[in-house]
Order: sequence, then C-alpha cells, then structure tokens
Amino acid sequence: MTKSAPLRVAIVQQPPVFLNLEASLARAETLVAEAARADAKLVAFPETWLPGYPVWLDEAPDAARWDHPGAKALYQLLAEQSLQIPGPHVDRLRALAARYRVDLVMGAHERRGGTLYNVMLFLSADGERHALHRKLTPTYTERLIWGQGDGSTLATLDTDHGTLGGLICWEHWMPLARAAMHAKHEVVHVAQWPAVGELHQLASRTYAFEGQCFVLAAGCVLSKADVLDGLASLSQTSGPAFEMLASMPGDAGHLYKNGGSAIIAPDARYLVPPSHEAAILHADLDPSLVTQGHLVLDTAGHYARPDVFQLSVDTRSKEGVTYTA
Repeated sequence: MTKSAPLRVAIVQQPPVFLNLEASLARAETLVAEAARADAKLVAFPETWLPGYPVWLDEAPDAARWDHPGAKALYQLLAEQSLQIPGPHVDRLRALAARYRVDLVMGAHERRGGTLYNVMLFLSADGERHALHRKLTPTYTERLIWGQGDGSTLATLDTDHGTLGGLICWEHWMPLARAAMHAKHEVVHVAQWPAVGELHQLASRTYAFEGQCFVLAAGCVLSKADVLDGLASLSQTSGPAFEMLASMPGDAGHLYKNGGSAIIAPDARYLVPPSHEAAILHADLDPSLVTQGHLVLDTAGHYARPDVFQLSVDTRSKEGVTYTA
C-alpha cells in the first residue's frame, strides 16, 4: 500500500556552470539548499546537468566531422569534467542530500575507463544509500560521446514515500524499458530530458498514466551566454573547443534549451504545467492517488496478461573482459 503522507517535490530548472564540474556542483549545493528552504523532500535535476548537456552535438556544424580539432577538444574537456563512480563528487552529493534531508536525483556524465556514460544518480535523504542508472541507448548524435548502459543499472531507490525511479530522455519511447520500470511499482518517476518539448511532454504524461505514478519531467534552460561563460570559467576563451562552441548559431541570449519542466499526476494532468523560465518548480504530491489509480490500471498487475506476454530482464553487468582466477 502506498503511503499517503503528502510529499513536496522540486525540479531544478536552472543552468549549470557549463562544462565546469566543480563550479556546477557548488551551484547544485546552493540550489538544493533553496529547494529545501521551501520544504522540498525530493529534488530532481535534468539530464547530464553535471556539468551540462553537450549541445554542440546538435548545434555546431562540424560536431560530427572525423578528426575535427574542436570535437576532440570538447570530448577531452568533457571527460576531464565527468564524475567517477564511486568518487569524491558522489560523496559530496550524498553529503548534500543528507545535509538537507532530501532524496536527490542528479543527471551527470560518468567517466568509466575510457568511455563516458549518461547517468542518473539517486541519493537517499539519509546520505547512506545511492543507486545508479546508465542510459541504455544514446540517441542519434549522442552516440558520438556516450556508451550504452546495461540491465544492471535499471535502478530504483526506496524512500519514505515509496519507490523512486527514473529514465533518461528517449528511454521513455522504449516500451520494454517502461514495462520493466512499471514492474518496480514507482510512486515517483523522474523523466530527465535536455529540455521538455512537446513530444517529451507526451512521453512523460503517457508514462504517468501507464505507470500510475507521479512524473517529474525535468529539463534545463541553457543559453549561448551560459555555454561560453561556462567555458570561460575554465580559462578557455580561445582554441578549438571555444571555436566550436562559438560556431553555434545565435547571439548571447539565444536559448539552446528552453526548460519545459512539468510535474504530472498519475491521471496525466499537470500539477505544474510546463515552465520555460530559469526557476525551481515545486508541487505537493498526494501518494494516495497512486493507490486509487490502480483501481482502473495496473500494467504490472491486473492489467497484465502473463499468460500471453512475458518480459525477461537481464540484470547482469556486461563486461567486455573478465578475469577468472
């Protein structure tokens, strides 16, 4: 039975310090403190907020050219500014969650060996537990920089308000990934996006009704000034990385990501409609709506047909090389 105590949640729709991991983490600490002062018990950030979504993949004309100096320089910079898990930056996030007694969901880049991954980190309000999800399938140009996750990180986190889970971006268009997550009986699902456009709103609202859970659709606001200022914070105001970012269209105020974050109830209605301002969005959730919604739809229960359909999820970690003594 889903616990019925109200839950105040927050989505951070603010830009990071683009490509600067340390400065973005410091900004996250300030933003989580602000959300906590408004009594939030769950705080969610957008996709790869630490230290920013790689907008040059979509915007820079030469991003996909073979052996291009700018593409190589930006990949190196992103690798240098990515988390390692476990590591000191994850420890800071755990301490941040514990300091303000919030369950925290953070999008980040992870460096694992020589490959980068798009990850969601779930950090418990007691600071003692965390869970990790690596994006299963990077989309289109994202495959230039991220590897694929596996079934070992289809993660959820047990909280005082029930199961907290999430997926990243176009994973919400993977029917079997949705089915696997619905079977975990989420009360709150964080849908991370670079920005939440109309298509992403449809996916998020569909997930809320199909899973009979609350959905926090989290997107970022990011301008060209944010991008170049972030690079300048690393003392890079010239060179191949700067030139590639500067080649992106638009003036300083041009938005590459326009937010669109929203908070959605299990019946697919908006509790907080899409917003396009740099802000922190808040809502109070009534978890009893999850229980009530299961009267009519439980895709992992009375609305399943296991005699007809079965899904097997391989949760083993897949390593290219293993060593046996």
